[in-house]
Amino acid sequence: MHPGFHCYMRTYDMVHYGHSNQLRQAKGMGDYLTVGVHTDAEIAKHKGPPVFTQEERYKMVRAIKWVDEIVEGAPYVTTLETLDKYNCDFCVHGDDITLTVDGKDTYEEVKRAGRYRECKRTQGVSTTDLVGRMLLMTKAHHSNLDNPDYQQHTDNFGKGPKGHSPWTGVSQFLQTSQKIIQFASGKEPQPGDTIIYVAGAFDLFHIGHVDFLEMVYKQAERPYVIVGLHFDQEVNRYKGKNYPIMNIHERTLSVLACRYVSEVVIGAPYAVGKDLLDHFRVDLVCHGKTEVFPDKDKSDPYAEPKKRGIFRTIDSGNNLTTDDIVQRIIENRLQFEARNQKKEAKEMAVIEAMKRKEQQEQSEAEAQAAH
Repeated sequence: MHPGFHCYMRTYDMVHYGHSNQLRQAKGMGDYLTVGVHTDAEIAKHKGPPVFTQEERYKMVRAIKWVDEIVEGAPYVTTLETLDKYNCDFCVHGDDITLTVDGKDTYEEVKRAGRYRECKRTQGVSTTDLVGRMLLMTKAHHSNLDNPDYQQHTDNFGKGPKGHSPWTGVSQFLQTSQKIIQFASGKEPQPGDTIIYVAGAFDLFHIGHVDFLEMVYKQAERPYVIVGLHFDQEVNRYKGKNYPIMNIHERTLSVLACRYVSEVVIGAPYAVGKDLLDHFRVDLVCHGKTEVFPDKDKSDPYAEPKKRGIFRTIDSGNNLTTDDIVQRIIENRLQFEARNQKKEAKEMAVIEAMKRKEQQEQSEAEAQAAH
């Protein structure tokens, strides 16, 4: 039996750093965090078809470092019975409205019992926003490199809020050093640790990345895994289209939230060279089964670790790529759009009802004051 609390996180389309941030906040409210993850059937009933299977979502949530335990197939409506069953003092949810298919607040019962707490939503990211950014990818003009929009694609790093790249939808996320500190482990490598370096885009952090990082983590008895993240411009150079979907700031938090990662290099050089290997005292460099794109000068970015005999190719057994995810979402596009319109209409109705109630209370109060 664990002291602690229960937090239900609705991991429908994907698990992103906004959800991780809610889990981080929830963990800070108690000492043991249990997360309920819904089945595909349950999500389809209330939200529309999920992009990821329940198995993928269970694994994603387990990989977030603030989670102590997950409940598979958690009910959509959180009841006191559920909290008691898993020995939880209270449940936590984001400060957005959650309604069942028939428009009821899914947290009504626990709120009445005083066993509900709220954490803040992360500004600038939502599943809907990310899906929107992916849907932009279907626009043909991205394949036209001479397009002036494309020429504007300079890095999102260090730009003002108006200067986002023309296709990351509108990422309103503002990175602060405080947020990085909250996500970072803050642990330095200890004597006897094996320092493992991996590099990439890690865009739309997903189950393929989790499986790869878990395999990397298993390469040593005491692994210290450093992830080098390439700047947006670099990612676009080798990935093309309108990649990356998430900018460098968002990708930093996504990777830091993973329990297999100790440290992140923000804006790592594309070639894994002598300076980097010496600076971090790297013992092993790993890369997945995906294609290694040559550097700008056509050289192999892994030439140095190969020369030192510390390069290893890892087969994670999962060949899911960011491209595959974008494809899944685009195929689901019409269902998503229908779902989002329905969700918006439902939320607008709630807001309208709340406004009406407020106006009514106000006019009643005014009438009483007049007496």
